[in-house]
Amino acid sequence: MAETRSQLGDTVEELAAKTDVKGRARARAADLRDRAGALTVQLRSTAAHAGHLAQDKAARAGHTVQDTAGRTGGAVRDTVPGPVKTAATVVVQAGLRHRRPVLIAGAGAVVAAGLLRRRQGGRH
Repeated sequence: MAETRSQLGDTVEELAAKTDVKGRARARAADLRDRAGALTVQLRSTAAHAGHLAQDKAARAGHTVQDTAGRTGGAVRDTVPGPVKTAATVVVQAGLRHRRPVLIAGAGAVVAAGLLRRRQGGRH
């Protein structure tokens, strides 16, 4: 008889748990919140890792460009005659001292090139 009462009590508790819709909904909501939080942490970690990879790749590419530019600059410096180097240095220094005229001349050159290209109908 005691065993039957125990089984009946368990059955009643199970039925009560099934009819507790609010309690089940709260439990489900808590479970979903926990899952969403875990997913957020995982996504942030993945995004941070991808950002670090991109940053490392960009740094390597920058070093490669710097190395190539240094080698190319050295090769040009070694092969350009002295008077050309002197003239180029003077022009660059003048351009650095007087930036506005250089910018205006550059803009004029771009406009002239555009007009010539338009006149030719965009042909190469």
